[in-house]
Amino acid sequence: MRLNNQIYLDYNATTPVLEEVIDYMLPYFKDQFANPASNHIPGWLVEENLQQARQLVGKTLDANEEEIVFFSGATEAINVGIIGFALKNAHKGKHIITCKTEHKAVLESCIYLERMGFSITYLDVNEHGAISFENLRDSITDNTILIALMLANNETGVVHPIDEWITSLSHLIGVTWFVDATQVVGKIPLSVKLCKADMIVFSGHKIYGPKGVGVMYKRANKNIQLSPLSYGGYTEQGLRAGTYNIPAILGMAKAVEMSASILTEEMPRIHQLRDYFEQAILKIGNIQINGFSELRIPNTSNITFEGIDNNHFLQKLKPLALSQGSACNALQTKGSHVLLAMGHTNKNTLSSVRVSLGRFTTSDDVEIAIKIFKDTIPKLRK
Repeated sequence: MRLNNQIYLDYNATTPVLEEVIDYMLPYFKDQFANPASNHIPGWLVEENLQQARQLVGKTLDANEEEIVFFSGATEAINVGIIGFALKNAHKGKHIITCKTEHKAVLESCIYLERMGFSITYLDVNEHGAISFENLRDSITDNTILIALMLANNETGVVHPIDEWITSLSHLIGVTWFVDATQVVGKIPLSVKLCKADMIVFSGHKIYGPKGVGVMYKRANKNIQLSPLSYGGYTEQGLRAGTYNIPAILGMAKAVEMSASILTEEMPRIHQLRDYFEQAILKIGNIQINGFSELRIPNTSNITFEGIDNNHFLQKLKPLALSQGSACNALQTKGSHVLLAMGHTNKNTLSSVRVSLGRFTTSDDVEIAIKIFKDTIPKLRK
């Protein structure tokens, strides 16, 4: 896929909205624009569509519709899931466990809670980006109320076996599990019956849906109590304030359905393209693929090119639209906190790129990208 004459290789940052999703959303900007909270027929019809969207998302996750809560994005859902949970349950304990390689939405939520008197354990990762289960287990105390971990890392694609960890630690009745699955939905199968987390969040714009909408799955039988972080006109089980963004919610539900419907054929196609790309890039030499030895989502490669001048590195790769990590950190001069936690030097992190493939990535795109890397990296090393 070309975007502004560049080959787009940044699908982990965001995705284009599918034409089918746009068409599905359009009536809710024009003819079916009523507020679902309004007590009249147009409002009731939109309320019915809202509930159908909830059912559709729930069905895709093997969840019940009452367990699906809509937010303005994964970031808001993360804020409410972590901060809202901590504030509501502080009487049970004030210790939270997370990881150094989490998304900034999780890390900044934890930093805020530290200022509020909570104790946060930030788990280390090894050089491959993996968490030690023993370290996780040994970090749990009688004061621990929440474990907040991502299912797949947004920069390296490394997948943590959270379903196994939850099963192994199922005797810890007082501990709630919060999972950021933003980079998983639409890339690998996700079922709440297999991943037994108590809260799971993801975003619409990572799955070819609109920006400005996210989902929290909140397990019904755990009676999870959360404090709202916004006030005025309560919606979504009292956790949000304001009017529903109906076009975005329905568009996201449509995108979830479409992503699930083609996953069995799209996942191996992307996986094959990614592996072919990595095998070709490795031939350049003095290259490290971060997280290579770990289970990863099939579309993501994080590559460190050793021995190059990293000043304006991405500008030297102009024909390619890619990133050096999370889009949330794009304006920072310091290297990726994920790679730093994996033991990289700051210089190496700035000589690293994330390549993330997607639905519109073709084999021709990959071939062109390989050629650009092969032509550019030796010149930078000279």
